[in-house]
Amino acid sequence: MRIIRDYQFVSPEDRGASVAIGNFDGVHVGHQSVIDLARQAAPDAPLGVMTFEPHPREYFAPDAPPFRLTNSEARASRLEKIGIERLYELPFNTALATLEPREFAEQVIVEGLGLKHVVVGADFCFGKGRLGTADDLIAFGKEFGFGVTISPLIEAGDGKVSSSTNIRAALTNGLPREAAEMLGHWHRIEGPVIGGEQRGRELGYPTANMSIDGLHPPKFGVYAVLIDVLDGPYEGTYHGAASVGVRPMFGENLPNIETFLFDFSGDLYGTQLSIGLVEYLRPEMKFDGLDALIAQMDADCDKARAILSAL
Repeated sequence: MRIIRDYQFVSPEDRGASVAIGNFDGVHVGHQSVIDLARQAAPDAPLGVMTFEPHPREYFAPDAPPFRLTNSEARASRLEKIGIERLYELPFNTALATLEPREFAEQVIVEGLGLKHVVVGADFCFGKGRLGTADDLIAFGKEFGFGVTISPLIEAGDGKVSSSTNIRAALTNGLPREAAEMLGHWHRIEGPVIGGEQRGRELGYPTANMSIDGLHPPKFGVYAVLIDVLDGPYEGTYHGAASVGVRPMFGENLPNIETFLFDFSGDLYGTQLSIGLVEYLRPEMKFDGLDALIAQMDADCDKARAILSAL
């Protein structure tokens, strides 16, 4: 997959794609249906996604609470897995935000990227003040010569519309399987392993620590998880248990995720991990002492092993 981050200087091989446009936070079932329509609309063209970084909501409300399901790296990884050939990750800045809808269609879609076909959701808005609608995009397509397809909203198996909002609600309530139904895959937290205070090692449970800064936090507590080690000598898939939260046993701390990989020994510092949340086991707790904490961790890991072995 090629990543293109500027619509003004695009090589010929990166033009002429059939593209789904949106933020694609989580790359959920609804997003995947939009991408499938782009694939079907022009099967001979490169399959692409146009998205924006930072997320426009971050641009307009930088002090709002974290809401993203995935960072840009995790989103790119997921898009590559489903067959995207061109990822147009455009910088969302003042210049882009102030383009009128017609200017966006002409300067970005036509002159900049030379797109053959675009697919958007029925609720798609674009251009300055979000004044452009899906119907406007159809009109611009007829005028400028690119195809347009409007995708309907997609429901998951339980009748809920697959949306980032509904997925965030499921994660807030500690329901990762419900989130997975709407996502079409396990919700994943991806990033590098960072240094910690090595308390887990002292307890017999060495953990890989990762930041969740900037992401919508799932319900704090312990989870059964699937771990993909994405690079380095230990690359592969593992089972484990992870704690998401502020570690109340050890004072006040920034939220993070600490993951214990079953039957693993090795140094993962700096390695990129992808942690898939499978099942919520229990909330964060403050114990009377380390013995009680270790006993609970033993029980957590036994329960996680049973859950994961049944997948």
